[in-house]
Amino acid sequence: MSDQIVPDTKNWTWVLERRCDDCGFDSSTFDASGTGAAVRDLGERWQGVLARGDAAVRPRPDVWSPLEYACHTRDVFRIFDTRVGLMISEDGPHFANWDQDVTAVEDRYDLQHPAVVSVEILAAANALADRFDAVQDDQWDRSGFRSDGSAFTIETLARYLMHDPVHHLWDVGAEVPTYA
Repeated sequence: MSDQIVPDTKNWTWVLERRCDDCGFDSSTFDASGTGAAVRDLGERWQGVLARGDAAVRPRPDVWSPLEYACHTRDVFRIFDTRVGLMISEDGPHFANWDQDVTAVEDRYDLQHPAVVSVEILAAANALADRFDAVQDDQWDRSGFRSDGSAFTIETLARYLMHDPVHHLWDVGAEVPTYA
């Protein structure tokens, strides 16, 4: 059951300042103009994870299964698509809080079907990739604010975003891509 997972309360914005020692992703070397292509690649990489026979099995009761990590990644793609859209259409939008742990429990990530999530994560990745591909040169500096007050530009949001699906591929033991 999802209620055995300890909620993640870390402020992961530190990934904008330094390399992640776990997954190795370094946002400072990532060129945000390549976000669309990288997100499409990530959507494809999650296909292999979801095709595993044990995708729905947790390695331990307190650690998400690959399926649950994939559901989270799908929802991250959807949330960031909305947020980038707001940053393009509004001046300095403030984003509603998203509690990933509550979503995992309420949406029963643990009971979703890998084949369905596989289709959904590709669709979400492609929509987000299209959104980033449409960002014009003068829009990369547009700002938005997370509910905790953290400020982002579209460029820093792209670099922040990239760590999440890469890190979760590392979490599930999949090959971790290197993007520069």
